[in-house]
Amino acid sequence: MTKRINAKYKIDRRLGENLWGRPKSPVNNRSYPPGEHGQRRRRKPSDFGNQLMAKQKLKGFYGSITEKQFRNIYAEAVRLRGDTGENLIGLLERRLDAVIYRAKFVPTVFAARQFVNHGHVLVNGKRVNIASYRVREGDVISLRDKSKQLLVVLEAVESAERDTPEYLDVDHKAMSATFVRTPKLGDVPYAVHMEPNLVVEFYSR
Repeated sequence: MTKRINAKYKIDRRLGENLWGRPKSPVNNRSYPPGEHGQRRRRKPSDFGNQLMAKQKLKGFYGSITEKQFRNIYAEAVRLRGDTGENLIGLLERRLDAVIYRAKFVPTVFAARQFVNHGHVLVNGKRVNIASYRVREGDVISLRDKSKQLLVVLEAVESAERDTPEYLDVDHKAMSATFVRTPKLGDVPYAVHMEPNLVVEFYSR
């Protein structure tokens, strides 16, 4: 079992939710935190506790984002016009690794980061190996020719575990996807309920 798979399972157990809706998540069988005290009755969380949990869920969903990176993305969301929570979701979904995951080119967000870092991805025909690269509306994201037949890609494309969202125009035969528009919260197919408004409250306190 790789470190990335371990990290994915730890996030699920710690938060007590199946963040990515995967059938193999340990939360499906053990919906309590790890450790000898994990099964103790939980106290009702405070407002701060709810805000912290909302932040940890949203940050955890995108896998490898550090607290510093996430705070910087939030700071940028604040500077943009409109609702800060919606801006935050839009910025997160514009990350290249998130787009690769949403397009079903890889099975997990952790695999997406590694896939991009290893140079398998092209943006408008140019190789990009930075997972945090921010795509723009109209950008075409594709796979290098020799990457299209990788087993991990073929299995992810055939998986019925999840669908591709409407803000991506995906062609699995050509292994390409066009980023049509920046999504709002209601457009994003999260497997669990996300509350970016509580994230805003957490950082605004």
